Amino acid sequence: MLPKFSSRAFLAPMAGVSDPALRLQCKKMGAGLVVTEFTSIHSIIAKEQQLKENNKTIQEFLEYSEQERPLSVQLFGSDLLALEKAAKIVEPFFDIIDYNMGCPAPHITQQMAGGALLQEANLTQQIFNTLVNAVKKPVTLKIRSGVTDASRYLFKEIAAIAEDEGIQMITLHPRTVTQRYSGRADWKMIKELKEISNIPIVGNGDIITPEDAKTMIDQTNCDYVMIGRGAMGNPFLFEQINDYLKTGTYKQYSLKDKLDSFFEYLRLTGKYNIKFSNIKSQAMRFTKGMVGATKLRPKISGSKNIEELEKIMTDAYVLFC
Repeated sequence: MLPKFSSRAFLAPMAGVSDPALRLQCKKMGAGLVVTEFTSIHSIIAKEQQLKENNKTIQEFLEYSEQERPLSVQLFGSDLLALEKAAKIVEPFFDIIDYNMGCPAPHITQQMAGGALLQEANLTQQIFNTLVNAVKKPVTLKIRSGVTDASRYLFKEIAAIAEDEGIQMITLHPRTVTQRYSGRADWKMIKELKEISNIPIVGNGDIITPEDAKTMIDQTNCDYVMIGRGAMGNPFLFEQINDYLKTGTYKQYSLKDKLDSFFEYLRLTGKYNIKFSNIKSQAMRFTKGMVGATKLRPKISGSKNIEELEKIMTDAYVLFC
């Protein structure tokens, strides 16, 4: 059974973005669910073996904090034996196991994973069956609408298979794999999926403001919304969405608030093994839209360590706040 979610706004899994520090910030700001960056089933198996030899658990590889719960882990990969093994490894640590059938990146689709699986109904059915029978935790699914424009309604068949096999919730990003992140997400498809489903549906795509979240819910009747790029450098969005859905108003956050939030993010990163290149990218996102951001970016990009980055951001803080 799915856990109880504290709100209708979820944080999407994003490679290099939804690290444990940002997830915790989003959780504190009211995200009802946070999801790890998607992880290869083969990496999980290899890492677990390595960690076992040093009496450590997979938690050293898939880092998280208890404050993030309910917490979902997102897996990708289509080797059925490896999938079963990886699911059993992660099950004790996470509340939900989410399966990725939405990633459009060529290096993922070329290995028959992510969005490429949308055109493989038989394999998909075996994947869902394997996952649901391997674990007792709820299994959920994230999909795109189709692979190309000609196959943009594949999601309907895949969703029906998923529901039959015991998948408990589906997130739909209504763009095709070939669209990647271009054009507009076609929210009508979320509405169509909701109309034919008996399980909760999460709408995803192009939610940048609280108004977007409400419009998606009103137009599609989806149960939850998932925010990806809109939450980059902006954990406040969850609180704003929750307030707007309840009261029709929300607090505006200043540049100072955003920079304060980045320093909190920086402090949280000290507890985890997050790549410095990813932390620099997060710094770029937190300064998006700031006066002088174009001059700041090369400095952030050129920083060599946390201390240098912190000094650059502190100088920016003094200058702009």
